[in-house]
Amino acid sequence: MSYKNTLITISEDSKVTSGKVPIIRNEKHTIAYIEHDLINNNPYKFTQDDVQFKTYMIKNQIEEKNADELREQFFSKPKACFRASPLVKNHGWGIHYNNQGKIAIYDAKSEMYNQLLNQVDITKLKGMRSKRK
Repeated sequence: MSYKNTLITISEDSKVTSGKVPIIRNEKHTIAYIEHDLINNNPYKFTQDDVQFKTYMIKNQIEEKNADELREQFFSKPKACFRASPLVKNHGWGIHYNNQGKIAIYDAKSEMYNQLLNQVDITKLKGMRSKRK
C-alpha cells in the first residue's frame, strides 16, 4: 500500500516528541537508521516500497544484481506500511507522502511538520502504537 498526499504523524505513545536521529547499534545499521538515512538524504525521491526494498538490501548486505527479481520476491508477501516504522514509533519523525507517493521525513517539532498537520487537503494518519491500550 502506498499513500498519496498523506502525513503519518508520530505515534501517540512515542517516548520522544521531536526527531531523533537513529543510532548504529553494535556496529550494525538498524532499520530505523537505514530508513532515516535514505529518506532524509533523498527527500521526495523514493516511494515507501523503494525505501523498504533498499533497506532490506542494505540490512542484508545484498548486491544490486538481480534486483528486479529480488524485489518481486520481497513484495510477494505483504509488508507493513510506514505507520509501523520505528521512525514514527520511537524517533519522533513524521512521514509525508506527496501527490506522487514519494516520501520525506519531518521532525515532529519542525515548522514544516506543523504546516502539514494544519493543511486540510492532506490526510493525517497516526503512527501505530508500540503497545496496546
